[in-house]
Amino acid sequence: MDRTPSFGVIGGGSWATAIVKMLCENLEKVNWYMRSVYAIEHIKKQDHNPNYLSSVEFDVDQLNLSNDINEVVEASEYIIFAIPSAFLKRELDKLHMPLKDKVVFSAIKGIVPETSLIVGEHFNQYFDVPMENIGVLTGPCHAEEVALERLSYLTVACLDEKKAEIVAGYLGSDYITCKISDDVIGTEYAAVLKNIYAIAAGIAHGLGYGDNFQSVLMSNAIREMKKFIKKVHKMKRNINDSAYLGDLLVTGYSIFSRNRMFGNMIGKGYTVKSAQMEMSMVAEGYYATESAYKINKEKKAKTPIINAVYAILYEGKNPKKVFNKLVDKLD
Repeated sequence: MDRTPSFGVIGGGSWATAIVKMLCENLEKVNWYMRSVYAIEHIKKQDHNPNYLSSVEFDVDQLNLSNDINEVVEASEYIIFAIPSAFLKRELDKLHMPLKDKVVFSAIKGIVPETSLIVGEHFNQYFDVPMENIGVLTGPCHAEEVALERLSYLTVACLDEKKAEIVAGYLGSDYITCKISDDVIGTEYAAVLKNIYAIAAGIAHGLGYGDNFQSVLMSNAIREMKKFIKKVHKMKRNINDSAYLGDLLVTGYSIFSRNRMFGNMIGKGYTVKSAQMEMSMVAEGYYATESAYKINKEKKAKTPIINAVYAILYEGKNPKKVFNKLVDKLD
């Protein structure tokens, strides 16, 4: 790395906060856009995000904080987006600066509802960002464990290996290990789908199914994921790699998984609306379920788990009855 590139992070949630923390381990300055003026002023005075990962203390001299997305985009060569997919378009509508000459990485685990595209494809088709300038950050990695500086692993995917190595170099540390991948579309779809399967795992737990069933559910989920991704983007990949299987497992089982938490509430009898109101964070898998279901209408992969979650969340079907039918489709 001859010259240090400028980095910007778009988002004010837990994952954005964790990414800024990682970058601050290696950079003198990080540009950070967050919508909330209150949060910005709080960080400047108290050195931590008041709403997410409040245990993480920042050296504010390392941060260029702004509630103007254009200012952060203009100041940054590499831009990492970490906004829930449901709100991405709303934030991008504020953007007047061009993105086509930037390197854009997505840390968003969702599909853009308005276009039914994964985030990388959305930037390519609507903002003219070349595919070689688009990357993806995936796990297995929870923001909460980054805050605790527990050993964590990231997958950095980009068609341009050099750009992937640059991003990995500035995210890696004593407690963050980064792996490079060229499967940009596959890893992004995996990050989307694992949230749906985590909701399924949560529903199962809420209904009273035990660990034995959950292991079968996750075993079927990784095979279902493989079939789905193969339909949307056929290339040679090992579905057992951490970006796919590892991320699925941590999202399906972890106490930090908001998608599992959301599913657990549904399994216990909450309505979708009441579960969403109860949670302070967005469960990306809710939106991903509808998008993945619609995409698969055309692709026609065999996806009984996705279909079951869709029936519960969007068709109002009884979770117990749906899972009674699902168990006969698993092996």
